Amino acid sequence: MRIIVTGTQGQLVTALRERATDAAEIVALGRPLLDLLNRDGLRAALFDARGDVIVNAAAYTAVDKAEQEEELAFRVNGEGAGHVAEAAAELGVPLIHFSTDYVFDGSAPRPYREDDATAPLGAYGRSKLEGERRIAALCPNSVILRTAWVYSPFGVNFVRTMLRLGETREEVGVVADQLGNPTSALDLADAALAVAARLRQDGAPQLRGVFHMTGAGEACWADVAEAIFARATEHGRRAVRVRRIATADFPTPARRPANSRLDNAELSHVYCVALPDWRRSLAACVDRLLAGPTDRGA
Repeated sequence: MRIIVTGTQGQLVTALRERATDAAEIVALGRPLLDLLNRDGLRAALFDARGDVIVNAAAYTAVDKAEQEEELAFRVNGEGAGHVAEAAAELGVPLIHFSTDYVFDGSAPRPYREDDATAPLGAYGRSKLEGERRIAALCPNSVILRTAWVYSPFGVNFVRTMLRLGETREEVGVVADQLGNPTSALDLADAALAVAARLRQDGAPQLRGVFHMTGAGEACWADVAEAIFARATEHGRRAVRVRRIATADFPTPARRPANSRLDNAELSHVYCVALPDWRRSLAACVDRLLAGPTDRGA
């Protein structure tokens, strides 16, 4: 199976490349060869690549900056996603598109299901929701995977930031009133490859549509930080205290959902795919980071 991935950088693309096997070849295409904003060039690149499945992992992801660059975010995450969908439909191959918990406003008292009403709080979430709408309209042979709180041993993410801060600080203030599902990019890659293999083999309509894909278990950011520092002490790092703070104590240009938890039951039911518990995957990530140089996407 030849999987064409849009984008050459970022946690998910790096994870997909690492998880490539003889049965799942990963071909990552990025600028200048493939640009989401260049409709004709993108189409030509995807046609030349001749993939069995397309994974759209390229996106505008600067959540706070999007508040000042909403037009650009919409062009990349909305129009760009639509360009990929058009090409996939014309090629007649399945498309997997990654979306986000930011399509919800975070006011629900429980984990969000796929059919819950969307109500993005900021420009980034609105742009990603527009991408979902274009994918669904232009490429019925598609799967939209919403995920959240992604981390990995590479790139810029919460785990690496906490470990860096822990090198010079005895205490770190971390938000404790936002709930979510910490998700390993490597686990995401494994699950996405399983979905891709099934899509290629089975044309059943129930395999298409929107699914939630996050790590098992829930936490607040302070919980995650405490788990990171606890694991780091096992590697000889000094102890770091986590000071639990409120979102209001750490203002950002973009509002974050207080509840980013996603319900993965539909993914498990339809695909028999479930990601591991976040604590297990997080420990493995910290172990890998502290074992030696692993930066492949920063």
